[in-house]
Amino acid sequence: MNAADVRKVKKLATRLGVRDSDVIRFAVKNMLGRLGPLYDPEVHGRNLVPVFVESGAELLRFFDIDASKLEAIINNGVAVDRRVERDDIALLALTGTQEPYAALKLSELDRTERRRQTAAELSESLREYLYAKYVYRPLGEAAETAREPVRLASVGTDQPEVLEGVQR
Repeated sequence: MNAADVRKVKKLATRLGVRDSDVIRFAVKNMLGRLGPLYDPEVHGRNLVPVFVESGAELLRFFDIDASKLEAIINNGVAVDRRVERDDIALLALTGTQEPYAALKLSELDRTERRRQTAAELSESLREYLYAKYVYRPLGEAAETAREPVRLASVGTDQPEVLEGVQR
């Protein structure tokens, strides 16, 4: 932190009526909450997509993370079916630094015609594309095939017949 940052923390603390350390603690806890999956050693591949979609441009710029380093962070030691494609990682790395090229690359990958987008529209389009591809996966075959409900019927004549929970 430089002197200007310290002054801003002090002004913020004064305005909120809290200690400087409370402001810093808030900032650290907020950052850890946003980046939580990155400090979990079990989270890899497609499970890291939301972290980089939501915090990506800011995070990548601040820590000077390029596409190759981002690929190592996301895909290192990950099974093939859990990996994020190299083109999508390059797209993530481009957002925030080279937005026009990122918009062009997104339109190529998404195969849709897009007009020139603002940074906010590009961010939302990128979010939709990556979440659809890596986060909101289609359900497995078992869930797709709806099973017939169990139909019960009594065998004896003295018992009423039960069909799908309705007494007849």
